[in-house]
Amino acid sequence: MPPRALTFDLYLVTDRRQTQGRDLLWVLEQVLEGGVRAVQLREKDLGGRDLFLLAEKTKRLCGRYHASLLINDRIDVALGVDAYGVHLGGSSMPAGVARRLLGSDKLIGVSTHSVHEAQAAERAGADFILFGPVYSTASKAAYGDPQGARALKEVVEKTSLPVYAIGGIKAENITAVKGTGSRGVALISAVMSAADPKRAAQEILAALKKGSSERDR
Repeated sequence: MPPRALTFDLYLVTDRRQTQGRDLLWVLEQVLEGGVRAVQLREKDLGGRDLFLLAEKTKRLCGRYHASLLINDRIDVALGVDAYGVHLGGSSMPAGVARRLLGSDKLIGVSTHSVHEAQAAERAGADFILFGPVYSTASKAAYGDPQGARALKEVVEKTSLPVYAIGGIKAENITAVKGTGSRGVALISAVMSAADPKRAAQEILAALKKGSSERDR
Protein backbone atom coordinates (compact mmCIF):
# COMPACT_ATOMS: atom_id res chain seq x y z
CA MET A 1 0.00 0.00 0.00
CA PRO A 2 1.51 3.38 -0.94
CA PRO A 3 2.20 5.94 1.81
CA ARG A 4 -0.80 7.92 3.01
CA ALA A 5 -3.18 6.06 0.70
CA LEU A 6 -6.89 6.28 1.45
CA THR A 7 -8.21 2.87 0.52
CA PHE A 8 -11.34 2.75 2.66
CA ASP A 9 -14.92 4.07 2.60
CA LEU A 10 -15.87 2.77 6.06
CA TYR A 11 -13.83 4.03 8.99
CA LEU A 12 -14.58 2.19 12.22
CA VAL A 13 -13.97 4.00 15.51
CA THR A 14 -13.62 1.80 18.58
CA ASP A 15 -15.27 2.17 21.97
CA ARG A 16 -15.02 -0.87 24.19
CA ARG A 17 -17.90 0.52 26.30
CA GLN A 18 -20.21 -0.04 23.35
CA THR A 19 -19.50 -3.71 22.69
CA GLN A 20 -22.41 -4.99 24.82
CA GLY A 21 -19.94 -6.57 27.23
CA ARG A 22 -18.06 -8.47 24.54
CA ASP A 23 -14.28 -8.43 24.23
CA LEU A 24 -13.18 -5.56 22.00
CA LEU A 25 -10.71 -7.65 20.02
CA TRP A 26 -13.40 -10.26 19.34
CA VAL A 27 -15.72 -7.57 18.00
CA LEU A 28 -12.91 -6.14 15.88
CA GLU A 29 -12.16 -9.53 14.38
CA GLN A 30 -15.82 -9.92 13.48
CA VAL A 31 -15.98 -6.56 11.70
CA LEU A 32 -12.69 -7.19 9.92
CA GLU A 33 -14.11 -10.48 8.66
CA GLY A 34 -17.10 -8.43 7.53
CA GLY A 35 -14.88 -6.28 5.33
CA VAL A 36 -13.82 -3.29 7.45
CA ARG A 37 -10.38 -2.13 6.35
CA ALA A 38 -9.73 0.92 8.55
CA VAL A 39 -9.88 1.11 12.33
CA GLN A 40 -9.31 4.06 14.63
CA LEU A 41 -8.34 2.86 18.10
CA ARG A 42 -10.07 5.41 20.33
CA GLU A 43 -9.91 4.33 23.97
CA LYS A 44 -9.21 7.69 25.54
CA ASP A 45 -9.54 6.57 29.16
CA LEU A 46 -6.61 4.13 28.95
CA GLY A 47 -3.20 5.06 30.27
CA GLY A 48 -0.15 4.94 28.04
CA ARG A 49 0.98 1.40 28.86
CA ASP A 50 -2.47 -0.18 28.60
CA LEU A 51 -3.21 1.67 25.36
CA PHE A 52 0.11 0.59 23.89
CA LEU A 53 -0.51 -3.06 24.74
CA LEU A 54 -4.00 -2.90 23.24
CA ALA A 55 -2.65 -1.12 20.17
CA GLU A 56 -0.06 -3.86 19.67
CA LYS A 57 -2.77 -6.53 19.71
CA THR A 58 -5.02 -4.48 17.45
CA LYS A 59 -2.17 -3.87 14.99
CA ARG A 60 -1.49 -7.61 14.72
CA LEU A 61 -5.20 -8.27 14.19
CA CYS A 62 -5.53 -5.58 11.54
CA GLY A 63 -2.42 -6.91 9.85
CA ARG A 64 -4.03 -10.30 9.31
CA TYR A 65 -6.81 -8.60 7.33
CA HIS A 66 -4.62 -6.02 5.57
CA ALA A 67 -6.50 -3.26 7.40
CA SER A 68 -5.16 0.17 8.32
CA LEU A 69 -4.86 1.04 12.03
CA LEU A 70 -4.92 4.66 13.18
CA ILE A 71 -4.45 5.72 16.79
CA ASN A 72 -6.56 8.47 18.30
CA ASP A 73 -4.48 11.41 19.55
CA ARG A 74 -1.47 9.46 20.87
CA ILE A 75 1.36 9.99 18.41
CA ASP A 76 3.78 8.18 20.70
CA VAL A 77 1.64 5.04 20.63
CA ALA A 78 1.17 5.30 16.86
CA LEU A 79 4.92 5.45 16.38
CA GLY A 80 5.52 2.71 18.93
CA VAL A 81 3.35 0.17 17.12
CA ASP A 82 4.08 1.54 13.63
CA ALA A 83 0.40 2.32 13.02
CA TYR A 84 -0.75 3.56 9.63
CA GLY A 85 -1.45 6.98 11.12
CA VAL A 86 -3.15 9.05 13.77
CA HIS A 87 -6.48 10.73 14.24
CA LEU A 88 -6.60 14.16 15.86
CA GLY A 89 -9.43 15.90 17.68
CA GLY A 90 -10.03 19.40 18.96
CA SER A 91 -7.80 18.91 22.02
CA SER A 92 -4.98 17.20 20.11
CA MET A 93 -1.80 18.84 18.92
CA PRO A 94 -2.08 20.72 15.60
CA ALA A 95 -1.93 18.59 12.48
CA GLY A 96 1.13 20.47 11.24
CA VAL A 97 3.09 19.56 14.38
CA ALA A 98 1.91 15.96 14.12
CA ARG A 99 3.12 15.84 10.53
CA ARG A 100 6.61 16.97 11.55
CA LEU A 101 6.74 14.25 14.18
CA LEU A 102 5.28 11.49 12.03
CA GLY A 103 6.91 12.26 8.71
CA SER A 104 5.31 12.09 5.31
CA ASP A 105 4.47 8.39 5.25
CA LYS A 106 1.77 8.37 7.94
CA LEU A 107 -1.91 9.18 7.50
CA ILE A 108 -3.40 12.05 9.51
CA GLY A 109 -7.14 12.38 10.01
CA VAL A 110 -8.77 15.31 11.82
CA SER A 111 -12.23 15.61 13.38
CA THR A 112 -14.05 18.81 12.40
CA HIS A 113 -17.41 20.39 13.10
CA SER A 114 -17.53 23.34 10.70
CA VAL A 115 -16.30 24.57 7.32
CA HIS A 116 -13.76 26.75 9.11
CA GLU A 117 -12.31 23.78 11.00
CA ALA A 118 -12.25 21.66 7.84
CA GLN A 119 -10.33 24.31 5.92
CA ALA A 120 -7.92 24.79 8.82
CA ALA A 121 -7.22 21.04 8.88
CA GLU A 122 -6.52 21.12 5.14
CA ARG A 123 -4.06 24.00 5.50
CA ALA A 124 -2.32 22.19 8.36
CA GLY A 125 -1.60 19.14 6.23
CA ALA A 126 -4.33 16.64 7.15
CA ASP A 127 -4.98 13.80 4.72
CA PHE A 128 -8.69 13.49 5.44
CA ILE A 129 -11.33 14.84 7.79
CA LEU A 130 -14.34 13.66 9.73
CA PHE A 131 -17.30 16.01 9.83
CA GLY A 132 -20.22 15.81 12.22
CA PRO A 133 -22.35 15.13 13.97
CA VAL A 134 -24.45 14.73 10.83
CA TYR A 135 -27.31 12.92 12.54
CA SER A 136 -28.34 12.52 16.15
CA THR A 137 -26.15 10.27 18.28
CA ALA A 138 -25.42 10.08 21.99
CA SER A 139 -21.66 9.70 21.49
CA LYS A 140 -21.43 13.04 19.67
CA ALA A 141 -23.98 15.03 21.70
CA ALA A 142 -21.20 17.07 23.30
CA TYR A 143 -20.28 18.47 19.88
CA GLY A 144 -23.63 20.15 19.29
CA ASP A 145 -26.88 19.50 17.50
CA PRO A 146 -26.97 17.33 14.37
CA GLN A 147 -25.92 19.41 11.37
CA GLY A 148 -27.54 17.37 8.63
CA ALA A 149 -26.62 16.43 5.08
CA ARG A 150 -26.76 20.02 3.84
CA ALA A 151 -23.93 21.11 6.16
CA LEU A 152 -21.96 18.01 5.18
CA LYS A 153 -22.35 18.90 1.50
CA GLU A 154 -21.06 22.43 2.17
CA VAL A 155 -17.93 21.05 3.83
CA VAL A 156 -17.37 18.64 0.93
CA GLU A 157 -17.66 21.51 -1.55
CA LYS A 158 -15.38 23.89 0.37
CA THR A 159 -12.41 21.61 1.00
CA SER A 160 -10.44 19.40 -1.33
CA LEU A 161 -9.83 16.79 1.36
CA PRO A 162 -11.74 13.50 1.47
CA VAL A 163 -14.60 13.92 3.95
CA TYR A 164 -16.08 11.17 6.10
CA ALA A 165 -19.45 11.75 7.75
CA ILE A 166 -19.81 10.82 11.41
CA GLY A 167 -22.67 10.93 13.90
CA GLY A 168 -25.75 8.73 13.73
CA ILE A 169 -24.63 6.93 10.58
CA LYS A 170 -26.75 3.90 9.75
CA ALA A 171 -27.35 1.82 6.64
CA GLU A 172 -30.62 3.65 5.95
CA ASN A 173 -29.09 7.13 5.75
CA ILE A 174 -25.94 6.29 3.80
CA THR A 175 -27.50 7.04 0.40
CA ALA A 176 -28.20 10.61 1.55
CA VAL A 177 -24.67 10.91 2.93
CA LYS A 178 -23.05 9.65 -0.27
CA GLY A 179 -25.23 12.03 -2.26
CA THR A 180 -23.31 14.93 -0.74
CA GLY A 181 -20.09 13.81 -2.38
CA SER A 182 -18.49 12.60 0.84
CA ARG A 183 -15.82 9.93 0.55
CA GLY A 184 -17.37 7.65 3.15
CA VAL A 185 -18.58 7.28 6.70
CA ALA A 186 -17.13 6.85 10.16
CA LEU A 187 -19.12 5.18 12.89
CA ILE A 188 -19.06 3.50 16.25
CA SER A 189 -22.30 2.09 17.63
CA ALA A 190 -23.90 0.93 14.37
CA VAL A 191 -21.27 -1.80 14.23
CA MET A 192 -19.68 -2.03 17.68
CA SER A 193 -23.03 -2.41 19.47
CA ALA A 194 -24.68 -4.61 16.85
CA ALA A 195 -25.85 -8.08 17.85
CA ASP A 196 -23.95 -9.40 14.82
CA PRO A 197 -21.01 -7.03 14.18
CA LYS A 198 -19.86 -8.91 11.09
CA ARG A 199 -23.25 -8.69 9.42
CA ALA A 200 -23.65 -5.05 10.46
CA ALA A 201 -20.33 -4.20 8.81
CA GLN A 202 -21.35 -6.03 5.65
CA GLU A 203 -24.65 -4.14 5.51
CA ILE A 204 -22.93 -0.78 5.91
CA LEU A 205 -20.40 -1.62 3.20
CA ALA A 206 -23.18 -2.76 0.86
CA ALA A 207 -25.06 0.48 1.49
CA LEU A 208 -21.91 2.49 0.74
CA LYS A 209 -21.42 0.64 -2.54
CA LYS A 210 -25.06 1.21 -3.48
CA GLY A 211 -24.88 4.88 -2.49
CA SER A 212 -21.80 5.39 -4.66
CA SER A 213 -23.49 3.73 -7.63
CA GLU A 214 -26.60 5.87 -7.29
CA ARG A 215 -24.55 9.06 -6.97
CA ASP A 216 -22.57 8.24 -10.10
CA ARG A 217 -25.58 7.62 -12.32
